Amino acid sequence: MSISRRGFLGATALAACGTVLAQTTPQKKLRICIIADTQQGGYGHDLHRAWELRDDVEVVALSDPDEAGRAKHAPECGAQRSYGDYREMLEKERPDLVTVCPRCTVHHKEYVLAAAAVGAHGFIEKPLAMDLAEADEMLAALDAKKLKWAIALNWHMVPEVLHALKLLQAGLVGQIMELRARGKEDHRSGGEDLVVLGPHLFDLMRAIAGDTHWCQATALADGNPAAPADIREATEPLGPIVGDTIQAVFGFDHGVTGAYSSVKHGGGGKGNHWGIEVYGTEGVLNIRMEGTPFVPLIRVLRSPAWLPDTAKGIGWEPLPDAPVTTYTHPSADRYAPITADLLAAIREDRAPSASLQQGRAALEMVSAVFASHSSGKRMALPLEDRKHPLPT
Repeated sequence: MSISRRGFLGATALAACGTVLAQTTPQKKLRICIIADTQQGGYGHDLHRAWELRDDVEVVALSDPDEAGRAKHAPECGAQRSYGDYREMLEKERPDLVTVCPRCTVHHKEYVLAAAAVGAHGFIEKPLAMDLAEADEMLAALDAKKLKWAIALNWHMVPEVLHALKLLQAGLVGQIMELRARGKEDHRSGGEDLVVLGPHLFDLMRAIAGDTHWCQATALADGNPAAPADIREATEPLGPIVGDTIQAVFGFDHGVTGAYSSVKHGGGGKGNHWGIEVYGTEGVLNIRMEGTPFVPLIRVLRSPAWLPDTAKGIGWEPLPDAPVTTYTHPSADRYAPITADLLAAIREDRAPSASLQQGRAALEMVSAVFASHSSGKRMALPLEDRKHPLPT
């Protein structure tokens, strides 16, 4: 089995994106509005500043119901005007593109539907929505107007990871056999780790292994199978969660399996395991999400036995010919692959490489974990029940 066609084509499309941008002079600057909420999800990971290095767009306005938040953040992104009500902003400004910053999902659907109503393309923080029913409604509204939206699942689009995807396609570790992913396993271990950071891992797993066909999962609370009484709200408005430990297995294309774990005290205060390992017939690829800030640490072990052998000079080594990313403006640079590709997708009338469809697919994997635990069964994907799987 080789790397998924989506992962390879995404890498190829992004590589071509820079050439397209360099050769194309926009007819006008796209007008951007920023939606944020200091008290409920804030500005994501500085998503409002994602456009600040581009000269082919202009941030015309920012909305935030918090007055102090508006005063602080509007100058940061160069917003020409600010509003307390995002609906008023969208109606008055009629932007070409909207950035939805709050990391909380509680209002994502209404933000996107309001943007679709004024015909705006967009960029949104992950997770995409509270549940799949909301995600389906959002995508239907956007598709009806042929609007292009990207989501901040930026890990599989950073240059180092794109290079790793190409090498996997070329057989770097041989035939891919399985994937193993771990969450951050910090104070949010288990259900919240799954909801907040799982989408990054699941999006990358799909880029490597293709579509997800089934999920078998269990959740524990204090070492015991999580019960309905253990269901709770996340620490931020992200919907109900369960478990301080999650163990899940997914089935992908060509019989490849992928495991996801987030274990209580799994980090142990001694290190961060957040990332993915790709096991193949000829070796192992390790992608850790927390190397230098915003730059993944990627290593390969060229051993069919998956073991170093010092006598033969076999050990973990850097990714061959990998690009070196240097961030001089981290808030904008980390999103540059996504924003550049989104603008190219608008011009070329194609799906963005980090599309909302991919955001929904990652969300579906999260939902499948909760659904499998709640039912005690292996769940087939796509899920038939699109409502949140945890009763509240």
